Amino acid sequence: MTKVKPQIGVIGAGRWGKNHIKTLASLGFLGGIVDTKEEVAKKFAQEYPDAKVFTDYKKAVLEDFAGFTVATPAETHAEIAEFLLKNKKHVLVEKPIALNAADARRLQNLAIANDVNLMVGHVLLFHPAIKKIKELVENSKIGKLQYLYSNRLNLGTVRKEENILWSFAPHDISIFQHLIGEKPLQVDSCGGIFLQPDIHDTTLTVLKYPNNIIGHIFVSWLQPFKEHRLVVIGSKGMISFDDSSDKKILFYEKGIDWVKGEPIKRDGPTEEIFYDNSQPLTAELDYFARHLNGDKIEIADSQNAVDVLEILEEATKSLMQGQVSNGNGKKEEIPKEYFAHATAFVDEKANIGKGTRIWHQCQVQAGAQIGENCTIGHNCFVASQAKLGNGVKLECNIDVWELVTLEDDVFVGPSAVFTNDNNPRAKYPKKKFPQYGSWIPTLVKEGASIGANATIVCGVTIGKFAFIGAGAVVTKDVPDYALVVGNPGRQIGWMDETGQRKASLEDAKQG
Repeated sequence: MTKVKPQIGVIGAGRWGKNHIKTLASLGFLGGIVDTKEEVAKKFAQEYPDAKVFTDYKKAVLEDFAGFTVATPAETHAEIAEFLLKNKKHVLVEKPIALNAADARRLQNLAIANDVNLMVGHVLLFHPAIKKIKELVENSKIGKLQYLYSNRLNLGTVRKEENILWSFAPHDISIFQHLIGEKPLQVDSCGGIFLQPDIHDTTLTVLKYPNNIIGHIFVSWLQPFKEHRLVVIGSKGMISFDDSSDKKILFYEKGIDWVKGEPIKRDGPTEEIFYDNSQPLTAELDYFARHLNGDKIEIADSQNAVDVLEILEEATKSLMQGQVSNGNGKKEEIPKEYFAHATAFVDEKANIGKGTRIWHQCQVQAGAQIGENCTIGHNCFVASQAKLGNGVKLECNIDVWELVTLEDDVFVGPSAVFTNDNNPRAKYPKKKFPQYGSWIPTLVKEGASIGANATIVCGVTIGKFAFIGAGAVVTKDVPDYALVVGNPGRQIGWMDETGQRKASLEDAKQG
């Protein structure tokens, strides 16, 4: 009896999505096609009569498709992926998986919680040449890995909605992560703006990894020629791959040897390394399909997606901060638009809004997001994946941990406690052992107030303008405008937007 192949739905039948459709059909995995444009959907219905065609992905998810690929505009990726993951579907999302690392981490946690695979479309990780280079590196063909550089240069296509860093560099960052297997310790980027205000046309990014490994990425859409070149340098030899011309992998038995304390050039023969000529997209989609049984994704997984976005965000901050030209050929520092007390430690890669005040003995980690006109009282801590909206007020002795989000105008009283882990184990940290659990997001919505010494157990949502009494322990979601007290927290009434107690929810909403 012939085994029936699992079926995959493709969401988005545009420029790249049509390649998903064609490739999955050739592999025998195409089950459905989704495109919001009626005329596009009809066209593909005629071309692929065996596939079910939809104009709404929320209807397509009701079908018995084992998984979906998402090839829609980037700004829709996170919303669509979230819906699919909540419906327990395996998902492959084209790059970028989301527009920021925080949303990517949220999707990663959703995939873990729903026991499904989440994969990102870093298709070059499935290029047979990259696969071969990784094999050579792992087999010590070049000795100890020391240095990588990648050039991705072309004349156009110039984008209006993103700079060259976000348009070209994700490919190279994903390859570096794939070959090295560790995140960089430091990211520095510089570039030039020539065509459009505030949009970089060329950038050079330096990545410093553990074990003294250095990477350079040069991207530009203002070059007179096309060049996609990767060079990997090791202690015993060097590898070059040019994906824009002859597409050869060349191994150079070259380097520097130290003989009796003197550097001696080693200039051995050049060897062409042969590899198969399979299509990267075919390999990628076949890999995704073969993991619809739930087997763990190892290439272009959700962690790779998160890492690439985190590195891009670090590079962007480096690109935008530091110095600007004053028009006279001199450089001057960009003034900070927020206040931080001299005893506070605020990482330069934290994102702090205008008018925010950070007081004595506070710590704000790199990547933390704090909005405008916030007040951070003394001895507070804001973690790298925490997000504070505008007008948030933290009193003293408050730790806002990873994946805690406080929306606009949230008040947090002295020594209130947030958690993000319902199974803490010092021996099994979450980043290293994700199979034993993950950090759990907590959301406090607009205008809510949390009293002194209250404890907010992770995974809950506290509704708009809700009021949590002093010392309360919140273990479940709190409705909008609710008044909650006690241990465990229980609702005893309603509060309006200004903090006045009301007899009903309707009264609270009316104020």
